Amino acid sequence: MIYGYARVSTDGQSVETQVGQLTAAGCGRVFKETASGSKTDRLQLARAVAALEPGDVLMVSRLDRLARSTRDLLNILAAIAAKESAFRSLGDAWADTTTAHGRLMVTILGGLAEFERELIRTRTGEGRARAKARGQSLGRPHKLTLHQRNEALARKARGEPVREVARSYNVSASTISRIQS
Repeated sequence: MIYGYARVSTDGQSVETQVGQLTAAGCGRVFKETASGSKTDRLQLARAVAALEPGDVLMVSRLDRLARSTRDLLNILAAIAAKESAFRSLGDAWADTTTAHGRLMVTILGGLAEFERELIRTRTGEGRARAKARGQSLGRPHKLTLHQRNEALARKARGEPVREVARSYNVSASTISRIQS
């Protein structure tokens, strides 16, 4: 039997596109979940692997739906192999463990993908550090100007209720509560 596994990272995303692709590719059953790829204890993935019997195939739409690190990928593939089953990725034709060549490619390219993610993380961190050194503020802009924040602090210090201060600036009470001198 061919099983599918579809995963999205956040509640705002939908697995339906992945389910459609997997069903069209011949999956008889698709396990779906919303969970970060960095989590190793994904319930539906564990159920999908547990359902495998010798000769079955676990299929995903893209390799990144299955694992975020080489170690995680290799652990999952080992669990699939222990069940005498195979793995295939629709979006990554080289990720097909039904062949020796596919097993080799999955291992090599999984390592390269992890290396590239680490390079991106490093470059992003360096860019953030340079921006911070230039005095550039990172993150969302403040809802209130510096003058408004100082004024709100003064009003809070005089005992005016936080809700009243917030209402006058058309912001939430938590925005006013977070303001620090």
